[in-house]
Amino acid sequence: MSAPGPAGPEFSRIVKVRPQPPERLTLVADETERAALAERFGIPAVRSLVAELAFVPDGAIVAAKGRLTADLVQTCAVSGEDFPVRIDEPLDLRFVPEGSLDAGADEEVELDSGGPDEIEYEGEAFDAGEAVAQSLGLAIDPYAEGPSADAARREAGITDDAAPRGPLAEALAALRKD
Repeated sequence: MSAPGPAGPEFSRIVKVRPQPPERLTLVADETERAALAERFGIPAVRSLVAELAFVPDGAIVAAKGRLTADLVQTCAVSGEDFPVRIDEPLDLRFVPEGSLDAGADEEVELDSGGPDEIEYEGEAFDAGEAVAQSLGLAIDPYAEGPSADAARREAGITDDAAPRGPLAEALAALRKD
C-alpha cells in the first residue's frame, strides 16, 4: 500500500474506538482531497470518491465492511490517451491495536486473500479515510487500457493474432499452399 505524502494523509477521517465507533459512516472526498489522491496515485484525476462503511466493534478491534465507489480518469497504457474508469469495490477492513500484527522473527506469515485487510492503529482512534485511500490505490489498474488501445496496437503494427508473423512464417505458409 502507498504511504501518505509528506504533509500527511490526503483523505483523513479519524474514527474513535472509545467509547464506540459510529455504526455507519459515509466518507466523501472533496475536490482538494481528490486532486491530492490523483497526484499520489499518478493518475490524471479522481472525479468522485465515496465509501460507505459499517463498523462492528469487538473490544479494541473494529471490523468495517462496506463499499468503495470512485470515478477516475486514467491514461491508457497503450495509446497514452486519457479515459474514464469506474471503480466499485467491496471493503472488508479490520482495525487492530498497534503491535497486534507483529509476527515473531522466525514466524512465517501467511496472507489470506479472502480475509479482511488488517490495519494497525495507535492510541484510541484509526484513520478510516486513509484505509479507503489505500484500498483505492490497490483497485487502480496500473496497466489499464482505454477504448483506443486496439487501434493504437494496429497502428504500431502489433496484432493480437496467435499466428506467427515474419519471413519464416510466410515461407512456411507458402510451402503449405504448394
